[in-house]
Amino acid sequence: MSADLLIDVKHLRKVYGKEERQTVALDDVSFSMNSGDFVAMMGPSGSGKSTLLQLLGLLDVPSAGTYFFEGKETTHYSGKQLARIRNEKMGFVFQAFNLLPKTSVYDNVVLPLLYSKIPSSHWKERVLSAVDSVGLHHRLHHESGMLSGGEKQRCAIARALVTDPAIIFADEPTGNLDSKSGQNIMEILRGLHEKKRHTILLITHEERIAQYAERIITVRDGLIERDVLL
Repeated sequence: MSADLLIDVKHLRKVYGKEERQTVALDDVSFSMNSGDFVAMMGPSGSGKSTLLQLLGLLDVPSAGTYFFEGKETTHYSGKQLARIRNEKMGFVFQAFNLLPKTSVYDNVVLPLLYSKIPSSHWKERVLSAVDSVGLHHRLHHESGMLSGGEKQRCAIARALVTDPAIIFADEPTGNLDSKSGQNIMEILRGLHEKKRHTILLITHEERIAQYAERIITVRDGLIERDVLL
């Protein structure tokens, strides 16, 4: 297995319900990602892309198939093992921001470090670096509830970066933003990839947003319909 291979999914399947009431959300999905890739996964609502993100982010387990992360097969890990990998290796950015509204930008960004093995003596340096990387230093001590939508998403990206994860999962990161703010967020993500080689998996239903990536995987009806390098 290549040293650069970060994600390797083989014949992944996810089924909800039982017997006659079964819903197949994913069916025989196989693909891989290397460290340093910027991949967009797109498809309409109900296509299975969100289910796939849940599995890749170790927030759910597949019904069948295998998922190798950093060369290790994860589908039989305990809940504790999955949580450790999520906390140490993965950063998440969601459409709804998921910030603590009455808490400062600094305290929102430092939150993942509270559950990490990183010494507290390094926390301030990491928070400042993450906040600077998204251009939000001037809002460091403002409550996140007072920020604009674009600033909230920048705060969420900084929070995802602060542990220096192996991959950032960005789930519809522009979904709650106007077009200009959305463009700014995508420029930040593209910059993080191009300048710092962060690995990013972007989930979107918009073609124009997917075009910021270097590869687009299209999911439809639980299947990978197309996998194209840009």
